[in-house]
Amino acid sequence: MAYDDTLFQLGMDLTRSSTAQKEDHGENARVAHPSRSSPENSQFAEESDERKDFFIERNGIRYAGNHLIIDLFGAQRLDDLKYIERTMKRCVEIAGATLLHVHLHHFTPNGGVSGVAVLSESHISVHSWPEADYAAFDVFMCGDAKPELCVDVLKDAFEAREVVVKSHQRGEDLDLMEWQQASSKTAPVREVKAA
Repeated sequence: MAYDDTLFQLGMDLTRSSTAQKEDHGENARVAHPSRSSPENSQFAEESDERKDFFIERNGIRYAGNHLIIDLFGAQRLDDLKYIERTMKRCVEIAGATLLHVHLHHFTPNGGVSGVAVLSESHISVHSWPEADYAAFDVFMCGDAKPELCVDVLKDAFEAREVVVKSHQRGEDLDLMEWQQASSKTAPVREVKAA
């Protein structure tokens, strides 16, 4: 059954990425360990639990997290899976986030890469089209993590000619939505047109 591979993959050694299971890249990004019961991981697990699920409050607005949609044009090395993985780990490190798992897939024949770095604070995803020198990154983080620091890392790493960044505060109306849901049996649906 097709799901067996996926389920096995989810259960692999989460301290290292699936693209580097047999290779240690010596990266500095913090890694949350799946075994929270072991004494050596208990302090780190508590830190991760505290960091990953709290909301951001700025200028009187409470929201779930910052979501950056980053387009790289005229970019290089977009078919180099290991380089993309190292760059994503560098983003995790510089943003002050906690890496849980990386999974990347290398497509043939064009060499594009798609994948995700799952974080305690959310995720970083990538889709690259090396034949067009274009990559699309999504960087979404909550808590104290600073996703905006990833923009320069990506621009420099891939030598992008142009970078376009769109920023969105996810869950801005969270307090309002909680109040509405408490007074209603059905969740409200809002339609928002894309900018």
